[in-house]
Amino acid sequence: MTMKRLLMMLWLAAAGAASSRAQTSPDRRFAELPKPQAGEAVATFAGGSYWSTEPVFERLKGVRAVVAGHAGGTVPSPTYEQVSRGGTGHAECVQVYYNPTVISYARLLQVFFAQHNPTTLNRQGPDEGPEYRSVAFYRTPQEKQLIEAEIKRLNDSRRYPTRVVTQVVPFRAFYPAERYLQNYFGNHPEHPYSRIVAAPRYQKVAQEFPELLKPAP
Repeated sequence: MTMKRLLMMLWLAAAGAASSRAQTSPDRRFAELPKPQAGEAVATFAGGSYWSTEPVFERLKGVRAVVAGHAGGTVPSPTYEQVSRGGTGHAECVQVYYNPTVISYARLLQVFFAQHNPTTLNRQGPDEGPEYRSVAFYRTPQEKQLIEAEIKRLNDSRRYPTRVVTQVVPFRAFYPAERYLQNYFGNHPEHPYSRIVAAPRYQKVAQEFPELLKPAP
């Protein structure tokens, strides 16, 4: 069992106890996908837990929305529980809606590769399993070329001691996760996973790409 899975079970148990008192429960309906605006582009990345990936992309200039969800598998509209149990083929992903005149796809790729370790197979930090694999989904031949060029650059630079294992996969479908899983870092900054795993990943990107960040709220 991964660290995220264990913490999620404990959190849901606590939420369930609180819900019984307040007559509420976590919103398990799937989130809705925003409609791309005129001139907007969409990118999809899998870089480990979306709890850690989502807050990184949300803070980038030119990014309007980020949705946590799943892609790369065969089961339509999978639940978080299904993906966590395995067998769906899906990876935890984020779908990024951005203005390419403000931030380019190439810059998004740089952030994507910097915010996680693309050399660990089916693992990110304390989380292990194929749902945490590294994947860059491309929508056009040009995006595929940019992904492959960035991987080559990283390998040639020896930034990491081992070679990048990120999968380069054509985009097929993205399924948003449940509503209670969206913006988890922002809604639960006190959660142990937010403090121990997500916050350091964001700080790493903030230090490397300060010029790309939106002004602090």
